Amino acid sequence: MANGHVIRGTRVGSGPSGENERGQAAPRVRVEFHCSQGHSSTPTFAVGAEIPAEWDCPKCGLPAGQDPANPPSARSAEPYKTHIAYVRERRTDEDGAALLDEALQKLRARRGEA
Repeated sequence: MANGHVIRGTRVGSGPSGENERGQAAPRVRVEFHCSQGHSSTPTFAVGAEIPAEWDCPKCGLPAGQDPANPPSARSAEPYKTHIAYVRERRTDEDGAALLDEALQKLRARRGEA
């Protein structure tokens, strides 16, 4: 068991020493974004980086723009689709009937009903 005079988790030269050893921070710019709920957020970007037109609001998740008077409108959410809805998008009724008929023929052949 260690005694109480030990500083745990540190050793000489292990801690952050400031910007002299880490290097200088890249120049940054803060850009303010506003959502339709009245929230504002100010993310930081590198000076040469391309600033996006929209940013997701960290408070409500709605899209936010740089113009506080005209924030972007909420995106329309697609309703939840079931597996069968995705299948119906890819197949016509005739394709589905042909696949069902083929599967039934294989099943009847395995059972010996054909």
